[in-house]
Amino acid sequence: MTAGLWQNWVLPGIWITIQLLVYSAALAAVVAFTVGIARTHRSRVVRFLAGFYTEIFRGTSALVLMFWLFFVVPPLLGWQLVPMWAAVVALGLSYGAYGAEIVRGALLAVSPAQREAGVALSFTPAQRMRLIMLPQAVPEMIPSFCNLLIELLKGTALVSLLGVGDVSFAAYLVRLATQESAQIYTISLVIYFVIAFVVTRSMKALERMTKRNIGIEPEGGGIAGLVGGMFGGRGTDKIAGTTVIGGGTK
Repeated sequence: MTAGLWQNWVLPGIWITIQLLVYSAALAAVVAFTVGIARTHRSRVVRFLAGFYTEIFRGTSALVLMFWLFFVVPPLLGWQLVPMWAAVVALGLSYGAYGAEIVRGALLAVSPAQREAGVALSFTPAQRMRLIMLPQAVPEMIPSFCNLLIELLKGTALVSLLGVGDVSFAAYLVRLATQESAQIYTISLVIYFVIAFVVTRSMKALERMTKRNIGIEPEGGGIAGLVGGMFGGRGTDKIAGTTVIGGGTK
């Protein structure tokens, strides 16, 4: 493969894939926390609406939603989404629905005694969520969010069907130009793996940081700790306290 193909197609494709991942992940995170928190709300109406959203977007294809936003919305509303943003919206809404269940499960896993402590301290529901529930739930969400983020990375390959010049679309163009499938698709696999590896290590670092903030000190060094981190192992946690309220320990 020539330097021109790298410079004109492959490298821009990598950058577009990273942009798609970042933008889609940001939208998915907003959706996940908004809908996930809403699913634990006291109001049945709020819980129903949040559950309805989750079921709709978990039960529809991200690819079909992408096509719908790009081909169906313009005649209905009179404005056109560029392929890049149609893909971001479709991926963000779809994967955000999966993330909402992660948020809901982590919030419900927090000990009821923690909620009661917040009530005893006269915290408002918003304060209990911000100071007690989320600081304890977020570290438990991160491993699942890491898996979801890797799935989102692989899902960005769908945008090539809209003609967006990501890694997959660049590989297709290089194959047409060189008639060499093995080389370019092997390189594409390596590119996705490298991006996924960076994402995984970053999420592991974020998990350790959030655990330290609530008094949980992760342990695990040497070869065993490195191997466990590479393959998503959770390792051993040392809890530096018995009761956690508002990010502190007692």
